[in-house]
Amino acid sequence: MKARPFFIYSAIVLVAVLLDQWIKYLVEARLVMHEPVDLLPFLALFRTYNTGIAFSLFSSFGDTTLVVLSLAVVAFISYLASKTTSEQLVARIGFALIVGGAIGNVIDRTVHGHVIDYILFHTPVWSFAVFNLADAFISVGAALVVLEEFLGWRRQSARAQKD
Repeated sequence: MKARPFFIYSAIVLVAVLLDQWIKYLVEARLVMHEPVDLLPFLALFRTYNTGIAFSLFSSFGDTTLVVLSLAVVAFISYLASKTTSEQLVARIGFALIVGGAIGNVIDRTVHGHVIDYILFHTPVWSFAVFNLADAFISVGAALVVLEEFLGWRRQSARAQKD
């Protein structure tokens, strides 16, 4: 990647990390642990801690192992991003969001020994796992990478039909 695109994607990563950490700071300072604050009938703020990764998986691995694993994922995603072309703008943004979200959660795990979660989707009889903005960045980023693959497949199919 050339210097300018690298700067732009680094800025996306930095903004994602800073926004994630700022909101988590506010959550820690202002939300009472395990007391929902309803925003909508299906959405609440709910401060809790996650010692694992998504859906509390691998919580028995310990902080050090999860930090090392997360940093390895960041390195791998960064490698994949470096292999994209300038035509793959959506994937590059997706990779930047994944890296930013992962770094935000690594900071939590390193500083606090757990990840701070606070977003809860729910109904009276069901609730989704509590998550945070970093998790949302990772999910949206992954969706963008998949979307880019689909768009690339469509472009390639269109070119093949022209030939």
